Amino acid sequence: MNHPHRTQGDVSPGDRTQGDGSHGDQPHGDRAGQATPPGISALHAHLTGRLDPAARAWLDQALDEAADRPGTRGPISAWELRIAEAGRRCGPEHADDARVLLLHAARAAPDTLARVYRQGTAAERRAVLHALPHLVPGPEAVPLVEDALRTNDTRLVAAAVGPYAARHLDAHPWRHAVLKCLFTGVPVDAVADLPRRAHADAELARMLGDYADERSAAGRPVPDDLYRALALTAPAATSSGSSGSSGSPGTSASSGKEC
Repeated sequence: MNHPHRTQGDVSPGDRTQGDGSHGDQPHGDRAGQATPPGISALHAHLTGRLDPAARAWLDQALDEAADRPGTRGPISAWELRIAEAGRRCGPEHADDARVLLLHAARAAPDTLARVYRQGTAAERRAVLHALPHLVPGPEAVPLVEDALRTNDTRLVAAAVGPYAARHLDAHPWRHAVLKCLFTGVPVDAVADLPRRAHADAELARMLGDYADERSAAGRPVPDDLYRALALTAPAATSSGSSGSSGSPGTSASSGKEC
């Protein structure tokens, strides 16, 4: 099984888009007077600083195209085709970032995000999941998260348990998402806001304990991550725990990356 991982210095769309916006020029896509989230500005600066001139020119044109047709509904629009091209144009290591920027430039509504997700490859679906915190303030896109969590694609699972899930998944499916990470080998560091949501959660503690007992009874090792998550459920645990602080998985230069 290929597990998501990050090397030292790697950052992901989720990591980069939580910055303070002090990194470079504003990206395209705010022509209707809509403020660009600071994290999107940081993501744009990070990406353009790493693309070659041809890729930067393609990205600028694609973002302009997306911004000119915000909120398009109905048949697939031209900017949506650029989502599929991003891996070829920007390289697989930068495709997630480019797709997140395109979705934001188009100010994609929940129905558009759902269409891109349903029609997309696993890599395109992953980008939609990374874009959700910036585009959907409410729970309308929870079905996309739930769909990703039903898969055994570790990179989709890791993207699904990011900041959007932390805000909008109800307690029961969120607990099962934590277990899903343990089942599939996704590090619990991928679970955004884990210390806060796990704090004093007796039901999560019971579920983790049952899973540990099942593995022990079968003569299988209990993952260290399970004990880390279990410790966070204690009433005395604080939000300073080390788990879940990163918000989303690394997506740069990972082996086996789909684009």
